[in-house]
Amino acid sequence: MKIRPIVHTDKAQWRPLWQGYQAFYKVTITDAVTDLTWERFFDGVVPVNAFVAEENGTLLGFVHFIYHYSTWTKGPYVYLQDLFTSEDARGKGVATGLIRAVYDAAEKAGASRVYWLTHETNAAAIRLYEKVADRSGFIQFRKMI
Repeated sequence: MKIRPIVHTDKAQWRPLWQGYQAFYKVTITDAVTDLTWERFFDGVVPVNAFVAEENGTLLGFVHFIYHYSTWTKGPYVYLQDLFTSEDARGKGVATGLIRAVYDAAEKAGASRVYWLTHETNAAAIRLYEKVADRSGFIQFRKMI
C-alpha cells in the first residue's frame, strides 16, 4: 500500500469513496459542493489537502485535511476533516497510514496539532483513534447558519 497526495486522475476512484463516506454519515453533499471540494485539493491558495491510499492501482481510502492558524501557537493547526476507507480495506492499516501521513505533513509544515472529530457512535473509529491520538476532553457546540 502506498499513501500519496491525490492527483487529478484519481477523481473516478475518489468519487465512489466520497459517496461511501456520505452514506456512512447519512448525509448528502451536492454535486456542486463535491466538485468545489475536488478543485480545492489542487488550488495552491486554499489550504484544503488530500491523500489517498493506493494498492495495485486501486484507491483504498482517502483523508482530507485543512491547515489553519490558531491564536495559541506560532504554527498552524491541521484539521483532519474526512477519513474513509473502502469496506475491503478496513482493519488492514489503511486508516492508520492515512492519519500518519497527515501527521508527517503537519510536522513538515511546522504545525503543532492535528485534530479531528468523529461521531460518538462510531465505535470502530474511536478504537483506532485512541491508539493514535489523545482525547481532548472538549465538547463541540455548533450553530448552523
